[in-house]
Amino acid sequence: MSQTRNPSQVKRRRVFYIPGYDPIHPRRYRELYRTESTAQAAISNYEIGQTPKTGKGPYGWHVNAVIDGAKVEADVEVLLWSDIVRDSMATSIPATYWQLVRTAWTYITTGTLRRLMWMRKGPVIAALYPVGMLLLQLLIAVIAGAMVNAWGKSLLMPYIGIVGHLISLAAGAALFAVILRWFKKKDGKFFAYYLMHDYAFSARWRGANPPALENRMDAFGDIIAAALQDDVDEVLIVGHSSGAHLAVSILADLFRAGRVPTGGPALGFLSLGQVVPMMSFLPDAYRLRADLAHLSGQNGVTWVDVTAPGDGCAFALCDPVAVSGVQSNERKWPLVISAAFTQSLAPETWKALRWKFFKLHSNTSVPLIGPKTMTTSKLRLDR
Repeated sequence: MSQTRNPSQVKRRRVFYIPGYDPIHPRRYRELYRTESTAQAAISNYEIGQTPKTGKGPYGWHVNAVIDGAKVEADVEVLLWSDIVRDSMATSIPATYWQLVRTAWTYITTGTLRRLMWMRKGPVIAALYPVGMLLLQLLIAVIAGAMVNAWGKSLLMPYIGIVGHLISLAAGAALFAVILRWFKKKDGKFFAYYLMHDYAFSARWRGANPPALENRMDAFGDIIAAALQDDVDEVLIVGHSSGAHLAVSILADLFRAGRVPTGGPALGFLSLGQVVPMMSFLPDAYRLRADLAHLSGQNGVTWVDVTAPGDGCAFALCDPVAVSGVQSNERKWPLVISAAFTQSLAPETWKALRWKFFKLHSNTSVPLIGPKTMTTSKLRLDR
């Protein structure tokens, strides 16, 4: 690690967190960090405190900690693209069902779904879940509407003829619409629309990034490049879920442009719960595949990929470079590590979370500062 100023000790760190496909406000990440870091500190016997961020730049907070007797501090900032996510989710019910057809067609006809099924069943099931759930919701609405229509016709047509038929038909159509709207309103429990929008976002561009996202990634790169000029020991990039492959491309661009200085802070990249194959297997993901190949051969970064077989939404223990078919003799990264929920979580915690697939996936990352380079912790470790 020629970049590292002091490879054995990190006292000051800049952390940039890139979320996955998530429309929420960054305050959620701050509160999640606060509660989970406090709980982890109690388990691991260290001290940690959080204060508001001062100065300009992305939303974030400052952290002070004493870990293994060493005083450490970090500025944690969230690189947001939630507005792009919200815009992609602002669709009607009919438009969402059209997304379903278009996304399924893309993944099936390009052979992407078949390749994904050869790997991990969990994320493939997660990808098929919104399709099945949305079709089930449609079926329920159709059956309910047809039953009301049939009941109305039997009740009204003997008395008012064609008018009764029209009234019963309108009542059935109204119930059909009400049921579909109710399901959409309750999507915070079903996650069908949310996941459909997620997969459709990638499928629409067949693995390429839309222009708005490319522009945002350029802005993120400028922020990270500026941090690499700071007087800190390490700059740590944390990419979760879809944010992992965004981070790959951002960092690859920085290396190509010569914006990672020799002798500057150590550069660490932590990819958590990655779903890279869902993107890199698509036919037009040329940029991502090239970025994976480029970043994996760099000496100036430490890339650790952490997943868990218990996370059914991630491609656990699937090396994102190797499975994407871009591994070369120059490959150095990533180091693939299992979070091993069955071993790292207390039995009662694992029992409580085991079947909460979306919670296990969404709650897999809060970067905790430590005295060593790339010292991080999985959420709920030992809990």
